[in-house]
Amino acid sequence: MQFLKKHFWNIFIIIFLFILFVNPFGLGMKIKTSINRILSFSPSEIKEENREKLSNYNWNLVTIDNQNVDFTNMKGEVILVNFWATWCPPCIAEMPYLEALYKDYGSKINFILLANDEIEKVNKFMQEKAYTMPVYFEQSTTPKQLQSKSIPTTFLLDKKGNIVIAKTGSADWNSEKTRTIIDNLLTE
Repeated sequence: MQFLKKHFWNIFIIIFLFILFVNPFGLGMKIKTSINRILSFSPSEIKEENREKLSNYNWNLVTIDNQNVDFTNMKGEVILVNFWATWCPPCIAEMPYLEALYKDYGSKINFILLANDEIEKVNKFMQEKAYTMPVYFEQSTTPKQLQSKSIPTTFLLDKKGNIVIAKTGSADWNSEKTRTIIDNLLTE
């Protein structure tokens, strides 16, 4: 009993870290996702003079239903590209924000959610969460300006192919700030 009193906080921290990172019950994923959601803020717009322009639209994608999609057909439109996976807590944390944005802007801009995962896992995840956003898988190399080694990474492109937002990590995509940026891009 004396040992427990003396080492209570050490034991508590070890148990907390186990639950957060190692536990077999999935509680760690829920905790990490919740923390990421709390820490998600609106993404920042890149200053006009610092925006990179997409130079190559040659990118072949396939839908979750195995339909081929040519990214070239989206040239001249506003596009949101999100790289994510079902095993990624920050990705899962921002999904409700992306879904809310998709519900309002899905017919106005192209949403490209690129899954870095197995089709079966992605399909199950989307159905369990009742997400309606379109999910794609890459069939060719990602254009250079959209390549990232981290997920989630999200890009918002204007009609000219300029990268207006480039955000790595979870973000609140359903914020007024983001909606204002998108509204401005749609009127250009």
